[in-house]
Amino acid sequence: MPMHDWTKVPSGLFHDFHQTWSILIKTALNAGLLPTGLSALVEQRFGPKEPDVLAIETQSEPNRGNAHDGGALATVERPRSRYILRSDKKIYAAKANRIAVKHHLGRTVSVIEIVSPGNKDSRAAVRSLIGKTLEYLRAGVHVLLIDPFPPTKRDPQGMHGLIWDEAGSDDALEFASPRDRIFASYQATDELTAYLEVLGVGDVLPSMPLFLPGGTSIEVPLEETYLAAWATCSKIMQEAVITGVLPVMDEDQVE
Repeated sequence: MPMHDWTKVPSGLFHDFHQTWSILIKTALNAGLLPTGLSALVEQRFGPKEPDVLAIETQSEPNRGNAHDGGALATVERPRSRYILRSDKKIYAAKANRIAVKHHLGRTVSVIEIVSPGNKDSRAAVRSLIGKTLEYLRAGVHVLLIDPFPPTKRDPQGMHGLIWDEAGSDDALEFASPRDRIFASYQATDELTAYLEVLGVGDVLPSMPLFLPGGTSIEVPLEETYLAAWATCSKIMQEAVITGVLPVMDEDQVE
């Protein structure tokens, strides 16, 4: 299924959708994609401006998995992505000991952030998301940033552009509408590396790498989980998202 244009409907509809999408991604990760010793949890939200965050946590170095323990086999090969950018600012590994414990299961090693319209509707909201993402990276926490929305005047090169300006190098990613949705997976090592895909409305969502300890990574099934989340939406909501036309209530339905 192609990615929809969620800008055509009120942001509350996407909020409802991506709550389900987040849970389904978490379920897929915990159902066998993550190596033994790692757990995916949905972090608490503190308001409408906070992105949904899936935290990947461990109590120790995870088992890379084998046929007997049920854990997935995380790979050490370089992921295949359309664009790969590398930073010339080596500021990450030295700060890895600043990783904060978010839950009772252990320390956070990776996070998945899903951008919502509320993250772009003000300068303060944009700064909050960028600041939180940079805090993760500077602590040595790998980040997968899923941004299904086009750039705005507050992020003219997308959220990735702002992150790269702050934490990357002078290398910039050139893109133009209608293919202007950037998904970015950041590997927070001595040399910050960004694995990028640029999408447009109607494109199939690619699987994206999520980096784990030991230089390994897994592929996050975005298309499959998106489809499953979409299937939970009502027919009325699906029609509104596809057409951009909200249903009109009859007069006798209005109190």
